[in-house]
Amino acid sequence: MEIQVIKSKRKTIGLEVHTDGRVILRAPTRITNCELNKFIDNHMSWIESKLSLIEKKNADKISVAPPKETISQKELDAIKEKFKIRVQYYCNIMGVSVNRISIKDQKTRWGSCSSKGNVNFNYQLYYMPRELMDYVIIHELSHRRHMNHSAEFWEEVEKYCKTYRECRKKLRDYEIAP
Repeated sequence: MEIQVIKSKRKTIGLEVHTDGRVILRAPTRITNCELNKFIDNHMSWIESKLSLIEKKNADKISVAPPKETISQKELDAIKEKFKIRVQYYCNIMGVSVNRISIKDQKTRWGSCSSKGNVNFNYQLYYMPRELMDYVIIHELSHRRHMNHSAEFWEEVEKYCKTYRECRKKLRDYEIAP
């Protein structure tokens, strides 16, 4: 198993096990390799249990989208057009505007919204049930009013997507294909 070690001016040792299987150990610069190895040995069962849990969760995930490199330009144009139509539809309803709409092959997110009003969407949403695509669009457009995930933000989301809680749960069943 590969464990990435990142040393910095921190005071404690920390372990991270990411959903993609990466294991990162963050440690103070003053710690020796011998101390690091001892720490890893003492925490190996915890690391392995986390990796096992991630593997089990990932085995149950649904993958619906073809790899982006296999999508024709014609299909990519259709994906962009569909997002533009849906974003404009919800902008009109919600009374917000966006600057730029981008369709990307994001590895960890379904969507994002910048403070400048640029919205990005993962192309894979196009292949999912429309309610999930619409939920992500509404979620990102709600950031045009609240650039956080405060209670007010979630109230804004709920105004336009009454089933947002169920959509969030369903979205967790899908895997962002590598």
